[in-house]
Amino acid sequence: MSDARLGVLKTYKLFVGGKFPRSESGRVYEVTDSKGQWLANAPQASRKDARDAVAAARKAFGGWSGATAYNRGQVLYRVAEMLEGRRDQFAAEVGAADGLSKTKAAAQVDAAIDRWVWYAGWSDKIAQVVGGANPVAGPYFNLSSPEPTGVVAVVAPRKSSLLGLVSVLAPVIVSGNTAVLVAAEDAPLPALSLAEVLATSDVPGGVVNVLTGNAAEIAPSLAAHQDVNAVDLAGADAGLAKDLEVAAADTVKRVLRPGTGTDWFAEPGTERMTAFLETKTVWHPMGV
Repeated sequence: MSDARLGVLKTYKLFVGGKFPRSESGRVYEVTDSKGQWLANAPQASRKDARDAVAAARKAFGGWSGATAYNRGQVLYRVAEMLEGRRDQFAAEVGAADGLSKTKAAAQVDAAIDRWVWYAGWSDKIAQVVGGANPVAGPYFNLSSPEPTGVVAVVAPRKSSLLGLVSVLAPVIVSGNTAVLVAAEDAPLPALSLAEVLATSDVPGGVVNVLTGNAAEIAPSLAAHQDVNAVDLAGADAGLAKDLEVAAADTVKRVLRPGTGTDWFAEPGTERMTAFLETKTVWHPMGV
């Protein structure tokens, strides 16, 4: 018997509802590195896959939004722990996807891990920053508090395959929203590996759903979907962003437009968290 063996090629799959299904269309597409060398075949999600992802995100919303902020922070911190344990794998994938040296790829992975920790720390603080007691002319308490808006569709940045991805995903879910993420078409492997981390990090199934393929095919159905409450257009080019914004307007969705020349290494601030929050105000009589 020969000692020679064939390597086991990995079959990448979508991440929907905490599971790893193939695309219902059966399609895949070739993923190459920055030099055009073949890396893997990735699933090419269809509009049916997008609808399934929205259904999974909606089903998970009640439990995730109802969890305590402290618990959500713990879960996000666990994601950072798991990323740290697979740091070398992600550095290799980011280097191939983004054409970075080992040093620069490792720096991006480190920053992505730190970004998860940063957002985990915000889980029980964002309400204190954007909520509070309001002064009113009457014998009432008037209190405002933030609440998650619901299901958020996110078009991941086309550059910065891991740090950019984490920088748009973590602020959506930390406050209790659930997400349907369309990974960067040219560099989807870090997103698909991140899905494996999420699946083993106490993140409930359906809180994050990852689709890969052509954003111009997948994202319009998300922007027009009546059960999607908001869209983040971070990775959409100008033409696609305009189309998605028009589609989102028909169902009165919140829209976060893409920035120009975003420095994903910069401290992000609270903008991406507050973009997907509603404000609930309660009046209560004093002395009752």
